[in-house]
Amino acid sequence: MDFSLLGPISVATGSGELALGPAKRRSVLALLLLQPNTTVPLEQLIDSLWEDEPPEHARTVVQGHVSRLRATLAGGGAEAYGIELATHGSAYLLRLPEELIDAHRFGELVALARPESAPGDAVPLLREALGLWRGPALTGTVTSPPFAAAAHALEEQRLTATEALARAHSALGQHEQAAAVLYTAAVNNPLREGMVADLMQALFRTGRQSDAMEWFHRTRRLLDEELGVGPGARLKRAYEEILRAEGSGDGKSGDGRAAARTAGGAAPVDPRVPAQGDPRAPAQDPRVRAQADPRTAAAPADPRVPAQAAGGPAARSSAPRLLPRPPARFLGREQQLAALSAVVRSAVPGESPLAVVTGPAGVGKTACAVQWAHGHAEAFPDGQLFADLRGFNEGAPAEPAEILRDFLLALGTPPDRIPTSAQSASALFRSLVAGRRLLVVLDNAQSSAQVRPLLPGGEHCATVVTSRSRLDGLVATDVARPVPLQALGAAEGTALLGAMLGAERVADDPDAARELVELCDGLPLALRAAAAQLTARPRWRLARLAAALRDERRRLALLSAEDTGVAAALRMSVARLSADDARLLRALAANADGHLNASVAASLAGSAPEDIQDGLDRLAEMHLVDEEATDVYTISTLTQLFARDEGSGGGGGGG
Repeated sequence: MDFSLLGPISVATGSGELALGPAKRRSVLALLLLQPNTTVPLEQLIDSLWEDEPPEHARTVVQGHVSRLRATLAGGGAEAYGIELATHGSAYLLRLPEELIDAHRFGELVALARPESAPGDAVPLLREALGLWRGPALTGTVTSPPFAAAAHALEEQRLTATEALARAHSALGQHEQAAAVLYTAAVNNPLREGMVADLMQALFRTGRQSDAMEWFHRTRRLLDEELGVGPGARLKRAYEEILRAEGSGDGKSGDGRAAARTAGGAAPVDPRVPAQGDPRAPAQDPRVRAQADPRTAAAPADPRVPAQAAGGPAARSSAPRLLPRPPARFLGREQQLAALSAVVRSAVPGESPLAVVTGPAGVGKTACAVQWAHGHAEAFPDGQLFADLRGFNEGAPAEPAEILRDFLLALGTPPDRIPTSAQSASALFRSLVAGRRLLVVLDNAQSSAQVRPLLPGGEHCATVVTSRSRLDGLVATDVARPVPLQALGAAEGTALLGAMLGAERVADDPDAARELVELCDGLPLALRAAAAQLTARPRWRLARLAAALRDERRRLALLSAEDTGVAAALRMSVARLSADDARLLRALAANADGHLNASVAASLAGSAPEDIQDGLDRLAEMHLVDEEATDVYTISTLTQLFARDEGSGGGGGGG
């Protein structure tokens, strides 16, 4: 029996994984595993499971989860392993051999490694340690501060072990391997100056001075933009050492220089690629090795440098993992999450599955896609890529060439080998990932044309796109499967408020909670903004905010939190409309109850029905109106309020 904390919380037995149940139950198990063979007070469990004020029945909830965990472990044969979940008064004790916990094994392996004094022994120890990681630590637990702190501490240990492995390789003169170990870790932690400094030195020692310099300047810009500070002493020292070595000519000799070049001066080929004629190479692309087992298939972080044994632990740990953090307090959407899984499962052999999560502004498309991606990351061991295409942000949408450059860098392509044209970069991207199990999440897409160059070609790759537009073009040409998201119902919306504010506060005012859901049109973004208002005013009852939101002149302003809010989201949608379509939307907003047909819409717009039909279709495609049935359109209250405000001087029309 093996317990996993270094990734999704899980318990594996000889016959498979145990079903652990909901997030709070997994969180109870995780907290007990973080303190094995130690009594954990019930109050500590309660404080960790509920970030806000726990409900009155919290003790009963925890006791129920412990009881179910005890039964689950017993059913998995825990007694044979010397495992016991015992109760000691008002505390619990998980008694077990600590070597059954992956985090404990990881710590022991790292402690045994001495990268400076015994680098030859340290390399296999640290590789084995890093190979225990299967994703972000404590995945699947609640998002309270105690678990966030524990996950951060484990992640810090992983990064420290990664740096130690690179030092061991460097001590052995294996600078190519050191760079491979550090590359993706530095991409994912771009402000970790010590790691970047080590990567710069490893790159320099392999003769890649320009790459080392580029890392310094890139990090310097990020420090200035993100933190408003300059490089620290260690990063500057690495930069200055490289400059001095180049000036004295030291960078032109040594084992790294020879290893970085082929005899003809060309860049080395990807070391994962089998030689021509190797029977391991699939017929459709002789440069990509077949991957028989997804658990062991992985690409090295940087194809410029030789990798460790292909598919080994260090290679798995270097796969790009660019997903943003899981959404906080994500609830529901089981039907849509299942639909995303069905798209991947039902893909036709030879085709790369493609899902498009669509819906109006603020309905939670990104949260749904990212939640699913984190939950299924293990199915894509060669990495997860993520990009915000900025289709409905201020400013211009992202150019495909820009996103492809980021993807190719994350996959280890040297900057000087990335094509400048989107067409060539797209071809290189498809070639690199053709044989991998990779997930690509493309968020906030404006159009099908923006997405197509970013689609991977391999049948083991999957792509999830989110957009306010239906992206009918992708459905027509790339067999994309739509996964529409609707506003939350009263029960789901109330549950979200409970997750944000605490179940007790919502239970004190259930009628007001339901009214808040209605006033927010069931949009998660609006409900979260309303919860932010109430969180900032802990003495307010929900009814007081509901009363304030009844005033339509104040509603949009109240449903905003700094740079986040319904008005800002709608503004970005309307800004993408033509001037004629924006005027049509403002005309539709004048309809009192929000329900209309083409004839009523034409009357409001002062046009003939046939003249506005295309405009209605475009507004429906953008989810600014909803076509409930043939010639039956609805416009949400919040969209009406926004369009009326813009029409009275907001200037939201554009085109």
